[in-house]
Amino acid sequence: MTVPLEAFDTCVALFGLNDRNIHLIEEDLQVAVHLRNNALHVSGSEENTKIAERVILEMLQQLDAGESVDESRVRYLISLARQDRLERLEGLSREAVAFTHRGRRIVCKTEGQRAYVDAIRKSGLTLGVGPAGTGKTYLAIAMAAVAVRSKEVERIILTRPAVEAGEKLGFLPGDMAQKVDPYLRPLYDALYEIMGIEAYQRMAERGNIEVAPLAFMRGRTLNDAFIILDEAQNATPEQIKMFLTRMGRNARCVVTGDPTQIDLPPSRKSGLLVAMEVLKNVEGVSIARLTREDVVRNGLVARIVQAYENYEGEGEPHA
Repeated sequence: MTVPLEAFDTCVALFGLNDRNIHLIEEDLQVAVHLRNNALHVSGSEENTKIAERVILEMLQQLDAGESVDESRVRYLISLARQDRLERLEGLSREAVAFTHRGRRIVCKTEGQRAYVDAIRKSGLTLGVGPAGTGKTYLAIAMAAVAVRSKEVERIILTRPAVEAGEKLGFLPGDMAQKVDPYLRPLYDALYEIMGIEAYQRMAERGNIEVAPLAFMRGRTLNDAFIILDEAQNATPEQIKMFLTRMGRNARCVVTGDPTQIDLPPSRKSGLLVAMEVLKNVEGVSIARLTREDVVRNGLVARIVQAYENYEGEGEPHA
């Protein structure tokens, strides 16, 4: 099998750092890939060379669309090609969800992410559930930015429960804003990357954007707003119900969480799990489930998630 390469830059990006992308294809599919006369030559079993060809052509299409291709992306493409599902990625890298303040395109990188974004577009309330690194919060904030820029809503409200991740931080100095800031830092990071610090500050001063702990939502009615509740697995059922009933006219809401990372005391139920059960048949509500296949943060994260799933499935070993 032969795949022509037209540009040196494309070849470098395709091969990856230290040729890691190509080595991964060779190791995973038991094929040999060689570059000769500006073309890739793949040898091996007929079935595996066809899979390698489809993966390489998809990699080239994504590079042509301006996307980067790393180890996690290659593993994902190989997995889809083996299941004959690569055609489902058609157009995925060409449709931008949003643009950052630097002009970088934000796109869906997996089938699960595209289904998640589609759910946000069509539903008044979307529950985005999945492991760390699947882009749940980042894509929701990107969609919120688009909604504000297109005048669909007037403001963005982001919130999360102030629950420590398995450890007690004790007394925190400063005023209320300084005390809750560490819990909200991940939301600020995503906002800064998408909007830029100056744009965020201008919007915050005008009241068009608000980042606050979940407890601050009680008693409010949120109109003309795109509302995001992050880390919802750490909210109680009562808190989730309180939050969802804050939605006013022309409000859209996204709730994100990872049921495998619940930091509530064992005696307390996760409000996210309850909400998924209570709202599963409610009109206007979508539940988007992302999996380890949708992890885009780092290739190692997906393998860590898999390892923990295997460990928990087998049960803890006896002493």
